[in-house]
Amino acid sequence: MIFEEKFSVAPMMEWTDRHCRYFHRLLSGSAVLYTEMISADALIFGPRHKLLAFNNEELPCVLQLGGNDPKKLSLAAKFGQSYGYSKINLNIGCPSNRVQNGSFGACLMKKPKVVSECVRAMQDVSQLPITVKCRIGVDDMDEVKGLDNFIDQVSAEGVNLFVIHARKALLNGLSPKQNREIPPLDYSRVGAIKKRRADLKIIINGGIKSIQEGQNLVKQYSLDGFMIGREAYKNPYILSSVDKIVLNQKEKIKTRYQIAMKMADYIDEFVKNDQGNVHSIIRHILGLYNSLPGAKEWRRELSENTRFSKNGDLLRFATDNIEEFIHSKSLILA
Repeated sequence: MIFEEKFSVAPMMEWTDRHCRYFHRLLSGSAVLYTEMISADALIFGPRHKLLAFNNEELPCVLQLGGNDPKKLSLAAKFGQSYGYSKINLNIGCPSNRVQNGSFGACLMKKPKVVSECVRAMQDVSQLPITVKCRIGVDDMDEVKGLDNFIDQVSAEGVNLFVIHARKALLNGLSPKQNREIPPLDYSRVGAIKKRRADLKIIINGGIKSIQEGQNLVKQYSLDGFMIGREAYKNPYILSSVDKIVLNQKEKIKTRYQIAMKMADYIDEFVKNDQGNVHSIIRHILGLYNSLPGAKEWRRELSENTRFSKNGDLLRFATDNIEEFIHSKSLILA
């Protein structure tokens, strides 16, 4: 399956699971979605089906893997292909302690030879495109020579798409949250890579707060696309404009109410098949009405009662309430 990544939702640990991706797909029919990072060891020794199962509606969906062992990653890539994912992405950007202890993620930016070996092993066993997500550097790595060398070595193995988070990762002394906020953003460094390697597809990531901001960066630096992470999770309705504004498609934008009702139906089906609790789905959609009157009450009603819920009726009830409240407010203002 060949598709461009003009816009994508970033992989986020404990956030972008299959329920979250189904929700995001309702908002945008064509945005590229990513799984959470899954370690190769987890797929080999853990609950593989639980980790890899997804809804076909999520496609195009990229499986993001973590690891540093070519043999294990090649096996994980085979699993990903057999489950029907669209691409495989290798995480070379995560700064978490758990990832560092496993000697993969961002620390592998210092070892482009190892990354190249991993990429080659995955390509040998999988027909899916292999891509890489990285930072502009790590620790004391030179942001010019270091990143250039990393991109050159890894792309020599046939990787032609890189998602670059425009911050360094500082592995000593900063938490993952701090690594998303403290190292300064340097979008121009990502632009310089694209200018130097125009033959590669370069996707920019990091600190982007809106669709318009992402488009401006793409235009300014002649990039191939942009990726939004936490803002898309906190304010998911921004995804509803992606198909029209970014991808120039004519699909009619769905209302928040329509999205919520679709999710209620999804909850009914999920519970009927005895796959888990309602909270595992509801938690992902709490930002749907952000910035609108009654949003706080809507979130509270869902959060406080979800443990008692056995189907999608709680979501239907809460959504009917907020829609009625918004309508009454609009009549008063009119």
